[in-house]
Amino acid sequence: MIFLHQIDPIALALGPLKIHWYGLMYLLGFAAAWWLGRNRIHVGRLPGVDEQAYGDLMFYAMLGVVIGGRVGYILFYDLPAYVAHPLQVLKIWEGGMSFHGGLLGVCAAVWLWSRRRRLHFMDTIEFIAPLVPPGLGFGRLGNFINGELWGKLTHADWGVVFPTSLPMPYAAMTPAQLRAQFEAGALNVFARHPSQLYQFALEGLVLFIALWTFSSRPRPRYAVGGMFVLLYGVFRFLVEFVRVPDEQLNYLAFGWLTMGQLLSVPLILVGLFWLWRSRSAPTLQPQPMPVAASK
Repeated sequence: MIFLHQIDPIALALGPLKIHWYGLMYLLGFAAAWWLGRNRIHVGRLPGVDEQAYGDLMFYAMLGVVIGGRVGYILFYDLPAYVAHPLQVLKIWEGGMSFHGGLLGVCAAVWLWSRRRRLHFMDTIEFIAPLVPPGLGFGRLGNFINGELWGKLTHADWGVVFPTSLPMPYAAMTPAQLRAQFEAGALNVFARHPSQLYQFALEGLVLFIALWTFSSRPRPRYAVGGMFVLLYGVFRFLVEFVRVPDEQLNYLAFGWLTMGQLLSVPLILVGLFWLWRSRSAPTLQPQPMPVAASK
């Protein structure tokens, strides 16, 4: 079955104030991470850290996600455009966030927070790792709603027609005109892979279930972190085969290698190394928070 994508990226408009679905997806991702993390704090997944310290950690991590994700996108994907129009850096609601940049930002934030608390960097990383996939999933839903980062043509009788991917004269048509053309079957040839939804399923749902289940019992240091970066790297590398590369970069080599794949290779290697190292690493034992006595 073929669907025509005609989702308004603006969730709510109050005069000049416009609330975008993409921004709401980020809020949902942070909210999910906060809620899941509180659960992990109470069962002692990060010994010696209470809710107040956890709140500080989440603040550091959120800054790392936003700053790192935005800077990473600019550096990895579209530096010339942002040099020409610097104020575009502030328009996060329009998209333009890099997971790999966000990951580096979070790692920097976690390192600073862990150093202040005198905790092992990997213990904090592995506490956070299972909280990340819901945010990734919501982010991919935001990409889908925005009609960006779509996939290649399916060349079949199924897929999604993204108006932003259509050539002229369809690109100049109104939503009503596009709907009429779609119902007449004229747009079926432009059906594409909804790669954003593939990533939502893999990076959001599958990765969350795998990490949450795997980390439900004490694991050697490096094991949870290794699984996280390995699985993400593999999922991202595979989906890139059906996703259209960024127009300003196109393929980097071999007629198929994308920037997303290139940036995922180090994650796969680090993941394998961490899993190997976990075989001789200590296991952090949970220390549940004491229950306050009732009065």
